[in-house]
Amino acid sequence: MLWRVIAFVFATAALAAISRSSLRHPRSHGFFRFFAWEAIVALFLLNVERWFVDPLAWHQLIAWSLLVVSCVPVVWGAILLRQRGKPVARRSVDGSLLAFEKTSQLVTTGIYRYIRHPLYCSLLLLTWAIFFKAPSTIGGSLGLAATVFLVLTALADETECIAFFGTAYRSYMRRTRRFIPFLI
Repeated sequence: MLWRVIAFVFATAALAAISRSSLRHPRSHGFFRFFAWEAIVALFLLNVERWFVDPLAWHQLIAWSLLVVSCVPVVWGAILLRQRGKPVARRSVDGSLLAFEKTSQLVTTGIYRYIRHPLYCSLLLLTWAIFFKAPSTIGGSLGLAATVFLVLTALADETECIAFFGTAYRSYMRRTRRFIPFLI
């Protein structure tokens, strides 16, 4: 148990360092993302010892499937942001955006043609993959907390994107879903 607490403290310190600017801006998407990451780390540390136990159990098969699928939106989305988003330093007035988030062009192709938040979609899939490694009430609570914080992250991000991209982003929102193509 002690190693988990130590690991959580170190992970929190690293995440706080990455998120330090966002944590000073409670309405920024990075503020909510920090707490989503915290819940995901806690969930991982809760279930890590059961990661490879009974690998063909129904819950493990769901977990592995979600883990594999979670790689697609994050890789595809990150590549598109870098290639087509044309990140620029001027994008963030308050400094809460990470380097790859400082896009100057609205990306609406590839996976972004269907969903607005592929990176957060990936984190949602990862969260529930980790939960299914060893389903429990505590794990479910952490998964739910991560989900709520990721939704709040997406909502805050949308507000920031509307402020930067204006009516083009509002139009984009009407054509796409938040996390799951054709659903939500």
